[in-house]
Amino acid sequence: MANVGSVVVVGGTSEIGKRLAAHYLGKGHPVIVTSRDRDRAEMTARSLGSGCRGLSVDLRQPQQIAASLDGVDDVQHLALVAVERDANTVREYNIKSALSLVTLKMIGYTETIHVLSSRMRERGSIVLFGGLAKDRPYPGSLTVTTVNGAVSSMVRTLAIELAPLRVNAIHPGIVGDSEFWRDKAAALELTRSRTPSRELITVDDVVGATVFLLENRGMNAFNLTLDGGWTAM
Repeated sequence: MANVGSVVVVGGTSEIGKRLAAHYLGKGHPVIVTSRDRDRAEMTARSLGSGCRGLSVDLRQPQQIAASLDGVDDVQHLALVAVERDANTVREYNIKSALSLVTLKMIGYTETIHVLSSRMRERGSIVLFGGLAKDRPYPGSLTVTTVNGAVSSMVRTLAIELAPLRVNAIHPGIVGDSEFWRDKAAALELTRSRTPSRELITVDDVVGATVFLLENRGMNAFNLTLDGGWTAM
């Protein structure tokens, strides 16, 4: 097998994170999965099998990220899958909740990249996770919409600053078979009826698109919308 570098999945204990980690383990890569909960990270790594290691990394504590990632090197791909759900309107503004999400994505993502970019292979790649709230705000999405809009801008700047590393972002719509959505039948059916493909995206769709962004060398500084055409309606 060709010499392969490690793959780091930040937020690797989520459904998408675990399947992405499993994909790269199957390709022979050493894989690191992270969670803010050390036990959860280590349990996930054990469940995925030999070649996977679990680390505790809390993106909401950016000053601790460098120490948490000490010893992680020879990185070929970095996926920042960690997300946080936040319902926060301007009329009932929760500063603590807003700061948590802003810190996690805008500062935590950036600090992780800052720490690991010098340890990445020259032709390595990075994918950030955003979301469609950047284009389709809804009541309570104030912070989510703002932060995911920032992710869209971050990838362009990062791609310039980190060249020749490639940096892209993925913005999934409603993932129909995800743990969060699978039991919300009414919302799923409404979204399905308004999607040109008449199908909701799946966890495997998101993983496949993430792998595409990580591996296709023509993809750089790009924001990929993955929603079956829903935003076209």
